[in-house]
Amino acid sequence: MKVDGKEMRPIWLKEDGHTVQVIDQRQLPHALVILDLARVDDVIMAIQEMVVRGAPLIGVTAAYGVFIAALNAKDRSDHADFFRQECDRIKAARPTAINLIWGVERVVAAVKGMGGDTARIEAARAEAGCIAEEEAENCRLIGEYGVAIVEKISRQKNRSTVNILTHCNAGWLACIEYGTATAPMYAAFEKGLDIHIWVDETRPLNQGARLTAWELGKHGIDHTIVTDNAGGHLMQHGMVDLVIVGTDRTTHTGDVANKIGTYLKALAAHDNQVPFYVALPSSTFDWELKNGVTDIPIEERDPDEVRYVQGLGPDGVKKVMISPLDSRAANHAFDVTPARLVTGFITERGVCKASEEAIHTLFPEKTGT
Repeated sequence: MKVDGKEMRPIWLKEDGHTVQVIDQRQLPHALVILDLARVDDVIMAIQEMVVRGAPLIGVTAAYGVFIAALNAKDRSDHADFFRQECDRIKAARPTAINLIWGVERVVAAVKGMGGDTARIEAARAEAGCIAEEEAENCRLIGEYGVAIVEKISRQKNRSTVNILTHCNAGWLACIEYGTATAPMYAAFEKGLDIHIWVDETRPLNQGARLTAWELGKHGIDHTIVTDNAGGHLMQHGMVDLVIVGTDRTTHTGDVANKIGTYLKALAAHDNQVPFYVALPSSTFDWELKNGVTDIPIEERDPDEVRYVQGLGPDGVKKVMISPLDSRAANHAFDVTPARLVTGFITERGVCKASEEAIHTLFPEKTGT
């Protein structure tokens, strides 16, 4: 995607061939800062501290983390044990996004059986690059399939504005290109459809207000930032035609784990007969878990993310406390929306209902996994 006329991705390999670079998403929208990831510790920090975030991007970052592990294992006498331990550390970085484990295991499988350090390093680099390109293509296809939903609503409204609500950031910053939830929006914009996006601020880290709004603004898409609790009101008054969100892990039975607050949007959409779609690549499906509400691990992050807020002031970017000094805070990062509240999934293979049968019809090779 373009930022001020320059093509950018949230992660790429530096020209030296061994340093991974990422956009530090903690600094957006007020500063565009690039960080180098040269050690596995750097990769883990980036994932845990949300320098990088979003299921597809976490998966690609983890894949490049395995490449870095292979690079740093070179010439060590204990290279096999070191490499395995580093990969295990990457997999443990965050619990909810399934892409993290998937990305590590896929690169580890590509390296397995390779003789010599050079062959292992090259295999890891190549596989991580393949994963990045595949995820970019998957998101492009999500946009192609998802835009048909927007076009249908546009026709029903006699080409007047289609109002889409989204939660958190499931854009190219969370993926590699296009995004998941935003891919149909970008595709609709490129087709000349009249769209307007309601952007949830997404407390506590404001990924909607900071990141989604920044993305859409750079692309020239009309949007309005709203408080997280405004969605129900907007839907009651006919101001939302469609909800599209992303997901960090979705069971093969259709339960959706996404940024905290998604469940409440799904309930409001259901009550107001507003279509509620989840956009995701197949890498974000969990092909083992059946009950998302009870079985998907929900990350609890630092309570200070709730107690403090970051913003731009006269003296630069500052972090300030907004709660009483002695008040406790809880910070559940995700919630689970049951399949019964989801209208459908938008994937790289098409759109399907939120049911085990429909999902496996779209991905028959996963039956029995």
